[in-house]
Amino acid sequence: MFNSLSDRLTETFKNLRGKGRLSEADVDATVREIRRALLDADVAVSVVREFTAKVKERALGLEVSQALNPGQQVVKIVNEELVGILGGETRRIRLAKNPPTVIMLAGLQGAGKTTLAGKLSKWLKGQGHSPLLVACDLQRPNAVKQLQVNGERAGVPVFAPHPGVSSEFETATGDPVAVARAGVAEARTKLHDVVIVDTAGRLGIDAELMQQASDIRDAVNPDEVLFVIDAMIGQDAVNTAQAFNEGVNFTGVVLTKLDGDARGGAALSVASVTGKPVMFASTGEGLNDFELFHPDRMASRILDMGDILTLIEQAEKSWDKDEAARMAQKFSDQEDFTLDDFLAQMQQIRNMGSMKKMLMMMPGAAGMREQLENFDEREIDRVEAIVRSMTKHERVAPKIINGSRRARIARGSGVHVSEVNGLLERFGQAQKMMKKMASGGGIPGMPGMAGPGGFNGGARKGKAVTKGKKKAKSGNPAKAAQERADAEARRNRPSVPSGAAFGAQNDFDPSSLNLPKGFDKFLGK
Repeated sequence: MFNSLSDRLTETFKNLRGKGRLSEADVDATVREIRRALLDADVAVSVVREFTAKVKERALGLEVSQALNPGQQVVKIVNEELVGILGGETRRIRLAKNPPTVIMLAGLQGAGKTTLAGKLSKWLKGQGHSPLLVACDLQRPNAVKQLQVNGERAGVPVFAPHPGVSSEFETATGDPVAVARAGVAEARTKLHDVVIVDTAGRLGIDAELMQQASDIRDAVNPDEVLFVIDAMIGQDAVNTAQAFNEGVNFTGVVLTKLDGDARGGAALSVASVTGKPVMFASTGEGLNDFELFHPDRMASRILDMGDILTLIEQAEKSWDKDEAARMAQKFSDQEDFTLDDFLAQMQQIRNMGSMKKMLMMMPGAAGMREQLENFDEREIDRVEAIVRSMTKHERVAPKIINGSRRARIARGSGVHVSEVNGLLERFGQAQKMMKKMASGGGIPGMPGMAGPGGFNGGARKGKAVTKGKKKAKSGNPAKAAQERADAEARRNRPSVPSGAAFGAQNDFDPSSLNLPKGFDKFLGK
């Protein structure tokens, strides 16, 4: 959603690179571009004025003029001010001292309240709570049925004593206030510690909607009132938020459809205009596409600084700890990295969600957005199909995969032979890197690590850093003669075969190892 704004701001900051000092004209030009970028992103005018005024004041102050890198200091200021208009700090749900905690959802029809109720209930369940969904939207056709379906998918019970209406021609007869009150009582009886009340919405703001929401609030006395707003509706989001704040006095905001391609100004405006924090964000259609809103992380995404913390949290939540421990043990024991291990790692990555979303959380992802947009999520499926078309022996010893085997694997996985070749080539490179790391060689090309390209220049296992250079001879004749004698003695010393700890073992028989058929040709003496 913030792609356009992110690109504009990143391009603006490029003009500040390499400047040892920023003049007032430089600051004015930068602030002017920031103002245009925010207005184009549909941010409220009042928010833009306040934001740019603060950035300009700080950019002309001592913190920039005395900075070693003024350009980076301006980026830091913009980042901090973005965090401020997004709410400042992460706001979490305030749980009631005496359960159940009552959470009421309010907003316009079409904002995604019912879908969000299912997402929120699943998220709370994952946090160790026992939520109950209460169906109080008795006016929108099939709203109760939709909530029941979402509850079933999330594994959360739904309290729905009234079926609601099934078509727009029916007249609503149920009392949503009575349903809400009965739902809270049901939660106390069944020992649910959180109640999520889904209320009705309208196509526009009207007195009847506000009165009904206000009556439900008075009846259940909620601990949190969350205003659900569509992040794609632009400037109208601010007016809607102000009206709901006056009508029901909500305590937090939930942004839905944050994965859309609109300009996203609502997300940057609502918290600043209403003074109420954005608490959650819905980032997709699936029940798992829901996350706690972190203003600092969102500001980092907008400025193309990445969001590594969210990426780590997703990995910790979805990663199989037993599988990770098995791989760690295998790594420490310097065992071979096989295609079975490769397949297991691919499946772990799949469990984390969309590859595109994960890669977009990396710093500098905006520079390769076009490549990421063209990335085919089905590539992981093709890789899995190729590996599963191999025999168990081929996965353990991929060197035996000759031309005929590659053709058979390609037919079995429905791909071209070139794709099988590419996968085996990439796997071979990964296997070499894993072996090098396991043996203490470090990551090839990583500065500060042992191995080629690192600061240690490949020095490991007793090899000298100055490999390939002859040792300089001493200028002392007596010492030089002694060195020649020592070298001659080393040359005449009997050699011991590599890998033999106690001398040569000429009676070694590969057949005694009970290896798979055909494997003995890989063993050489």
